[in-house]
Amino acid sequence: MEVMAHTKYVILLGDGMADVPLPELGGKTPLSHANIPNMDYIAKHGRCGLARTVPEGMPAGSDIANMSVLGYAPERYYTGRGPLEAASMGVTLAEGEVAFRCNLITVTDGTIADYSAGHISSEEASELISSIDEALSSDRIRFHAGISYRHLMVTDGIGASTVCTPPHDVLGESFESQMPRCEDCAMLSDLIRRSVAVLKNHPINKERVHAGKNPATHIWLWGQGRAPSFPSFEETFGISGSMISAVDLLKGLAIYAGMDVIEVPGATGYLDTNYAGKADYAVRALGDHDFVYLHVEAPDEAGHAGDVEAKITAIENFDSMVVGRVLDNCSDCVIMVLPDHPTPIPLRTHTADPVPFAIYGHGADDVIRFDERSAADGSYGLKVGSELIRLMIR
Repeated sequence: MEVMAHTKYVILLGDGMADVPLPELGGKTPLSHANIPNMDYIAKHGRCGLARTVPEGMPAGSDIANMSVLGYAPERYYTGRGPLEAASMGVTLAEGEVAFRCNLITVTDGTIADYSAGHISSEEASELISSIDEALSSDRIRFHAGISYRHLMVTDGIGASTVCTPPHDVLGESFESQMPRCEDCAMLSDLIRRSVAVLKNHPINKERVHAGKNPATHIWLWGQGRAPSFPSFEETFGISGSMISAVDLLKGLAIYAGMDVIEVPGATGYLDTNYAGKADYAVRALGDHDFVYLHVEAPDEAGHAGDVEAKITAIENFDSMVVGRVLDNCSDCVIMVLPDHPTPIPLRTHTADPVPFAIYGHGADDVIRFDERSAADGSYGLKVGSELIRLMIR
């Protein structure tokens, strides 16, 4: 694919921004209710459409959706979330090894109450995972501390085909009813149950309870897979790429795609992230990269919490401090804005419904607002997610 050498490309992705019409917003979605002049500008002066980022029959995860938006067909390249996060954490998987995502969660009265243990800090979590590794690791299993509640368990092949459920998909459900199923499920369930004794009386959890915060009562294993193999982004699309995200999953995707990962101080993957810093680093990255993928997790976190006001705030912060700053400095770039998947407030988890997207720099259509309903009338129509990069750099 030949690309004009001077053209610069930016994807601005607000994780989970898409939603459903909400009665408390007068039948509007958070996107259509929010004050988002910059995304509206891109929609009005660009071309819009809907994208199906989750292939039929695959789970509606950020891993699959972002892989799709990055231009890699998940049906061909996806092996699991765990190995992507392992790459970001510098954990190299040997042949046959399997990486699991290992959450720290809160179980209350036998129910999964919090998939993030109150968004536990990385410092606190590191101490807990160190104790978990000391108590539960073996010559076949080891644990690695990550960021906040997101950690890793690596096995010598145990559990590759086990059916595991993401904890954010089963909030409020019985803990025991959601345990791993099928191959090696007894061994994995035993690890989860044994984690209780390690965590219950840990000083970190005692301090959290005393401070009125959710304790980390259990580990939770899911998202497992073996190391994938991607062709490089530059070989595939003919442009050099970089990734800006606070989330290990996105960094891992970039590493497997041979892209540069750009670290931004204060980027947290939560509502308090450094929005403006991400935008400024993206603008700077375009000095020596053709393409920047800028990911913001905050709207998704608000969706999982079922907090409509927080979601609106996260969307508006994304618009003003990310989209606006990039537009101000990169008006001659091709810019695409979109979510990866919906995270509807009533469901508090992801869905596979198509998401709105707008591309600025390739002419305009008749759409004047950026939201789910307006984008459906855009000139691009309905696209497969992995086609979007090619639309940008046609």
